[in-house]
Amino acid sequence: MIEHYLWIKHLHMTAAFMSLAFFILRAFWSVFEHPIRHQRWVKTVPHIIDTALLTLGVILAVILNFWPLPPWLIAKITALIIYILLGTIAIKRGRTPAIRGAFALAAVLVFVYILGVAIQHTPFSWFGVVTT
Repeated sequence: MIEHYLWIKHLHMTAAFMSLAFFILRAFWSVFEHPIRHQRWVKTVPHIIDTALLTLGVILAVILNFWPLPPWLIAKITALIIYILLGTIAIKRGRTPAIRGAFALAAVLVFVYILGVAIQHTPFSWFGVVTT
């Protein structure tokens, strides 16, 4: 499976950016209360993308034998949970457009942190020293 590492890594990165792009679009629709946000496909597509993203991430962790999990990967997973929680408020649980917008911005900032952790391999994200 190691021979497919680069292919899987690039699919994982593509899924991550697709997830972010679609999140930003859905957050925009949510903040401006556009009726398209209630369509079934808008609610289904993110689950497909995010399932692929998570599955590919797990496959990468298995290929690279990440057990026990390194600190940077624990930070990435923790930040992912925070991103999901912020995203649910930004998309559907926020009571006002202003609240949804603020939580959407916070979620995007957490995504940027996750990206830094993934690239730098340190929990300090963009502000840390590369450890791998």
